[in-house]
Amino acid sequence: MEQVFAPWRIEWIKRDEGTPEIDDCVFCELPDLDDDVDNLILARTERAFVMLNNYPYNPGHAMVIPHAHTGDYTDLTDEQLLEHARLKQRTFDALEKALEPDGFNAGLNLGDGAGGSIDDHLHTHVVPRWEGDTNFMPVLSDTSVIVEALADTYERVREAFAEQDGATASDDGAVVFD
Repeated sequence: MEQVFAPWRIEWIKRDEGTPEIDDCVFCELPDLDDDVDNLILARTERAFVMLNNYPYNPGHAMVIPHAHTGDYTDLTDEQLLEHARLKQRTFDALEKALEPDGFNAGLNLGDGAGGSIDDHLHTHVVPRWEGDTNFMPVLSDTSVIVEALADTYERVREAFAEQDGATASDDGAVVFD
């Protein structure tokens, strides 16, 4: 039997109490809600945003998501591509400052065969990695261990975004870039 103690997950399990239901696309609807902290949205630009993954592979597992609802990377305009790429740079910078990883895995799961759970709204995963972070747990017991609560990671990474040039931060929402 595999058991990993994760008491912070109860907030996700109980999320339906007062949380609006998502009718269509989570990546389209969450940015329109008025609760960036609870929705783990870290940073925003006009055409894209960054949020932490609810089911992270590692602490700081973020996703950079264009606002345009498409699963086809070639559908993005030049402006959307540039802003998405620039926000990925800012994400690497923020994660580096907040978490000091040894490296990153970054990529897109495009299409049904790529293994992503949301394939109709593209998003780039940015996963901080540390030397030795893959241990016996995922190899032998198909269990991953996340060493920090999402809320704690959110605060550290959001603070790192807020320190970047062009950032505007409030006390209760995502960092916004011009």
